[in-house]
Amino acid sequence: MAKRLDGRLALVTGASRGIGRAVALALAREGAHVILLARSVGALEEVDDKIRAAGGHATLVKCDLRKFDQVDALGPSIFQRWGKLDILIGNAGTLGPLSPLTHVTADAWADVMNINLNSAWRLIRTCDPILRRSDAGRVVFVTSGAAKAENAYWGPYAVSKAGLDALVRTYAREVEDTSVRANLL
Repeated sequence: MAKRLDGRLALVTGASRGIGRAVALALAREGAHVILLARSVGALEEVDDKIRAAGGHATLVKCDLRKFDQVDALGPSIFQRWGKLDILIGNAGTLGPLSPLTHVTADAWADVMNINLNSAWRLIRTCDPILRRSDAGRVVFVTSGAAKAENAYWGPYAVSKAGLDALVRTYAREVEDTSVRANLL
């Protein structure tokens, strides 16, 4: 019996644990070939074992989203191997420090922005051409209620997620006349 995502290719960031792992497993159960992306290959191997045990297929990619050259290379690499991308799940993220804004170091601020926001822009930029080659490209980025909550001490995380929300909404408008759809979850 055919599955809903047979023949589809999905890229999931932060696929080694938590939401990313669960999404990757669900996509594979529905028949997608899943590109599992995380900083650690060891944890990805466990997800790959589960996918293969259930009859699915995956490709493991060690990638640190703070290393922008690695992110930028994803689109061309996927194009060379598969020619298109059907699903992009931007799940990877970091909380960063919970402290007064005046106590957040420049390095901590940059780390949160690079993982939660800047890498998302780079993923969109590198994957857009191959998503447009799909007859139904789908992009989902995981956001947070913190983007609008105005909680004290959550500065870097809240700002990065508010920026992510604006980024994805902008991209969604830019692709509304194509076969690509972008959403926040």
